[in-house]
Amino acid sequence: MASSHLPIADLSYRNYDGPLDSPTRRWWVIARASILQAVKKRPFWFFLAFAYSYYLVMGIVFFFLDRVAQSSGPRGDQLTEQFFARIIWKDQFLHGIGTGQIWLMATALLLGAGAIANDNRANALLVYLSKPCTKLDYLIGKFVGIWVPMVAVIAFPGLVFYGYCIMSFRDYGFFTSDPWLLPKFLGIAVLNAFFQASVVLGVSSMFNQGRLAGAAYAGIYFLSNFFTSAMIIAWANISIDGGKPPSIVGQLYYASIDGLNYGLAKAIIGTDGSPVFNAQDRTPMIPAPSLLPVLTIVLLISIVSLAIAWRRIRAVEVVR
Repeated sequence: MASSHLPIADLSYRNYDGPLDSPTRRWWVIARASILQAVKKRPFWFFLAFAYSYYLVMGIVFFFLDRVAQSSGPRGDQLTEQFFARIIWKDQFLHGIGTGQIWLMATALLLGAGAIANDNRANALLVYLSKPCTKLDYLIGKFVGIWVPMVAVIAFPGLVFYGYCIMSFRDYGFFTSDPWLLPKFLGIAVLNAFFQASVVLGVSSMFNQGRLAGAAYAGIYFLSNFFTSAMIIAWANISIDGGKPPSIVGQLYYASIDGLNYGLAKAIIGTDGSPVFNAQDRTPMIPAPSLLPVLTIVLLISIVSLAIAWRRIRAVEVVR
């Protein structure tokens, strides 16, 4: 019986000839994984919905008044015009940004507290940095993975509200009152998210457990916010008594994570703020800070936080 002759496969080393991604995209692999994890977390969608709460309430109020005016004849039109004459449109976005700060902080805790701390705990940096991935790739990837969802938490609700208002209330001066309102709002969303994402990433890098990093960041946020709350109470009490609050009280009001973000929003939009429904209320509001100093402080704290994270990223085994 003739034996069959089978070819012998070449088992020698062969170079990989498949597709190769550019090394400049290594950070995006980490960022994309973080973003996908964020959108899979149910609390993230709750925070996004809660950040829309102010815009939703105001949208319902505006819609109801507009419909009443249409069904009430000239008298209804007059009352509606009087109501909208009291509305400062850019301040509506300032109020929305202010009420959304707590949900931005919650998103920072959800996505950022364990971003580096949990990798420290799992010794994952040994794996990350043993691959063709530099410290810069790792840091940018982690940062973008937190920053993009946080931008969405601020920007998406405001964009929906802006679209509704520009379609429904152009006749009441929505667009003409500030044609640059949309780019200003988007700039605020980018900077607010940049600030908190940088700080929470710096805090996360200092711990080996996400829970401890989250507790530390929450402590920094709320303790500083209690201080600014005391400043606004002092401002209100002096104003009610007919006095003129000292400027230092107004400046210290912005001495917190929440205060800096809110002050930056005021400075970019160009408003001191106003009561929600009554722009004619003469209660003195805390003046907006100058844009250059508050922007400098925000960027400086962000850079220091990222520098701390950079220094703490080391491919060493954590002994517990």
